[in-house]
Amino acid sequence: MRLAISHETVYEYQPAVETAQHMAYLTPLNTPDQQLLSHRLEITPQPTQTSATRDVFGNTRHFFALQVPHRRLRVVATSEVLTQPSNLPHNLIAWEAVRERFRYHAGATFDAANEFVFASSMAPHHSDFASYARPSFPPGQGLLLCALDLMHRIYRDFTYESLSTEVNTPALQALAQRKGVCQDFAHIFVACLRSMGLAARYVSGYLLTAAAPGTVKLRGSDASHAWASVYLPAQSATATTPAFEASWVDLDPTNDRAGWPSPGEDYVTLAIGRDFSDVSPMRGVIHGGASHVLTVGVTVEPVAPIEPPRRPAQGTGQSQTQGQGQSQDQLTSNTHPGLQSVQFDASSLKSNVQMSDWHFNRGDTDAR
Repeated sequence: MRLAISHETVYEYQPAVETAQHMAYLTPLNTPDQQLLSHRLEITPQPTQTSATRDVFGNTRHFFALQVPHRRLRVVATSEVLTQPSNLPHNLIAWEAVRERFRYHAGATFDAANEFVFASSMAPHHSDFASYARPSFPPGQGLLLCALDLMHRIYRDFTYESLSTEVNTPALQALAQRKGVCQDFAHIFVACLRSMGLAARYVSGYLLTAAAPGTVKLRGSDASHAWASVYLPAQSATATTPAFEASWVDLDPTNDRAGWPSPGEDYVTLAIGRDFSDVSPMRGVIHGGASHVLTVGVTVEPVAPIEPPRRPAQGTGQSQTQGQGQSQDQLTSNTHPGLQSVQFDASSLKSNVQMSDWHFNRGDTDAR
């Protein structure tokens, strides 16, 4: 499926911000299973410094610095991606066998998934998570079946309720109150798996949504989304099961959907990490701007196949084609007189930037 995404973030400051440094995770992943066809990032006012790098998880991150006073910051990311249909692998490795693979012992083979077994700030180890997860993990059950059952239970047991939590609400609190948004459900799912000694990671992205029956879908009415992945080790072929390469299978407890390489071709993967704090769409440190108002608008739309141009009827000249220089599904953004914008892409990335001097105090929180 070919999808076009527009993600607009606007900060209104009072009083003006004097200087600022920001980091953005707004470039969809480009993988064998998700092709990034185009990407553009527009920043207003114009930054004095910009760079794009890869982080340790393979995500694209943009850094930019603003050295001019400003009361308004506008960042618009427009992307076009090609996604693939998904399915569930036939993997029967028992969850206990996978847990044992991650236990340390001398001479153990390194597996990069190990780092996703450890606790993180927003998806910690805790006995409450293990207690909730345990009914989904009977002895000898395949890990994939256990993870699917846990996903089904979160979908049934928890209530999706906007504004019931904040971006920094602890996952334990969301677990106790049995309600939250997609970020909370993803953190609970990840924390449950890690508390059982298994590898799980957080995924940020987008989901194509349809307008309600009888209504027109409004541009900017969508939101960023979040789900989780569970790690399945390689499986050797047997008389009854096919071989299976080590893979991450995605599970979305908010919508009770799962699949590989994603929950579905209507999903767009933006970034992966240990939890939300690794892949917040926007964060930064500012000097000034004692208060601010954040507005986020996301639009995800299918892109219609490009039809070959029709030959104009004899005698009509060029009148039929005038004014059609832009496709109807081309993403647009508002212009603001008096402000400058900058555009750059992430096709050529510089070496990683040291992050020891960065301190972040804000996040793009419009996720559901």
